[in-house]
This record gives sequence, C-alpha cells and structure tokens, in this order.
Amino acid sequence: MTDIKSLSFDELSEEVEKLNLQKFRACQIYQWLHKEGVTSFDEMTNLSKSLRDTLSERYFIPHCETEDKYVSQLDDTVKYLFKLYDGEYIESVIMKYKYGYTICISTQVGCKMGCKFCASTLAGFKRNLLPAEMESQLHAAQRDLCVRISHIVLMGIGEPLDNYDNVIKFLKTVNDEKGLNISLRDITISTCGIVPRIYNLMDEGLPVTLTISLHAPNDEIRSKTMPINDRYGVDSVIKASRDYAEKTSRRVSFEYTLIKGVNDSAECAKELAQKLKGFICHVNLIPVNDVKERGNIKSSDKTINNFKDTLKSLGINATIRRTLGKDINASCGQLRRRKNNGD
Repeated sequence: MTDIKSLSFDELSEEVEKLNLQKFRACQIYQWLHKEGVTSFDEMTNLSKSLRDTLSERYFIPHCETEDKYVSQLDDTVKYLFKLYDGEYIESVIMKYKYGYTICISTQVGCKMGCKFCASTLAGFKRNLLPAEMESQLHAAQRDLCVRISHIVLMGIGEPLDNYDNVIKFLKTVNDEKGLNISLRDITISTCGIVPRIYNLMDEGLPVTLTISLHAPNDEIRSKTMPINDRYGVDSVIKASRDYAEKTSRRVSFEYTLIKGVNDSAECAKELAQKLKGFICHVNLIPVNDVKERGNIKSSDKTINNFKDTLKSLGINATIRRTLGKDINASCGQLRRRKNNGD
C-alpha cells in the first residue's frame, strides 16, 4: 500500500487522476491529511463512503500513537514517546515560549552518528522516518494539547541531513498553505556537520535556520566525542557554515555542549572565537545532559559563564541555553532507550 500522506500535492493529484476522480478531490484529501491531520479515511466526512473504502484499499496514513506522555511541573514542557505503525518508537518535545509553541521532532528511528554525549544512538539506528511521520508528530501534539504549533526544530532523535530527501519533502509540505502553513523561517535544522548536505541545503533556496552541533574548537577534541568528525573536520564544517550564511543571509547557530575537563577550558573558548570570527553566527552553550551510560560530567555554572564571557569579549554572540523539562528528561533519546530496555 502507498503512503498517501507523504505524497506532495502534485503527486496526490496524479493519484486522484488515476482513480478517475474530479480534480477538486485532491484538494479535499490533501487538506484532511495535512491541515486536519486525520489518521483514518473514515474521518474524511465530505467524501462518500465508497470513495473512503477505495482509498483504504489502496493507501495508508502513517501516524503517531502516544505511548507515553510527560508534563514538566517546572515549565509546562511536554514530552511524548510516540509509537509508529511498525512498532518503533520516537520522541517529540513541545516547548512553550512567549511567541507560541515550538516542537522538537525526530527525523529517524535511532541515529547512526554515535555522538558520545547523546542518548539517541544508544538503542541503535533502525530506519529513516517518512515525511508523513515527521509531520504526524505535529498533528498528534496539536490534537492532544489543543494548541497551534508555530515553530519546528529538527533536533530530536536522528540526524536530519542523513534523511535528506524525506526532510526536504517534509519542509515543503508543512510550509504549504493548503496544510499547516508554517513559515520556513520558523523552522530550524540541526546537523552534526554532514558537509555535502549543508551545501545541498544551501542550494535548495529554503530560508530555514541552520544549527551546527560543533561541541569542540578543534579536530583532536571533536573526534573524541563525535565520530562524524573523522569524515568532516571542524574547519570544513565551519567553512560550509560560512558559505551557508553568506549565500542565504541567514545567521548560523553553533551548538556547544560543555563537558567538564573535555571542552570547557578558557583555551577552548579562545580557539573557538578565533575560528568563528568574521561572519554572522551565534553560539548556544549547553550543559551536558545526564545520560548514565555516557558518564559525562556537566561543567560548573562558573565555568559555563566564564566560557560565555570569553566568547563575548572576543566578539562572538553567545548565550547559555535555558534547560526546559529538566524533571522529565526532555532531552531526546532517553524515553526510547528505556522503552526498548523494558524499564
């Protein structure tokens, strides 16, 4: 059966034509799938019963079922563990800000990248998510919370640029005015630095925000925590980021997770500032998450603040990321790992 929700509007129109249906049916079906986020054809109430039966025989609608839900008592952050049609699990996080709701979505079931501070790789990589499965995380959360999500961050389980084609299709679909109509400028893609795909994204002409998981100022340190660095080193990642910022006129952000005794020294801050000077960027400093299998120790508050102050004194815009959902382990990968381990 064909995944009907991952079809573009033009592709859906071709399917409608094959079924000898009137052209307006494509718009009706597309809006049910993408604006309303239905999970079955029976919910498409302006279609005849016979047409709904025909669609059910030929197509399926991938969707997310809530397996677990956690609500922070500290800041109203909500974390979902979603079950997919094949029994696999992914995670999403909803964060409330002054401007509205942001969702952090997963793009893969597991991750291949093997970063030493991340829980997403612990349960292994299984497969890429379909465009429909990425979008369905928004629909499931909106339906459950009765809110409109206006911002998207592709920073959950998985490496978005390792699932490139499906991610690009997802971006175009959620931006479609016939669907969720979310501005591309309100979407952020986070990558560990797959350099060729950064250039591919740059050439797409999509005004999304690019965030680079850098986490070290040089190859020696970065390779110890991020295996991807053996293929795409710090200098090549930063050059690609500069090129992206120059061509798109979009500020690039760098994620920098601070680990005690690994990458949090004043020397690291100075070296990072030297490599980032001269283009519009921002450094987001992140205290390392407490993942028991990793054994990383969070830098002290004083060290984190000194790192930030050093960067700013050298002309680099830097902030410390506010920790949301701390009481519910809102960093991605931990719920999936526990579910797979039977915890």
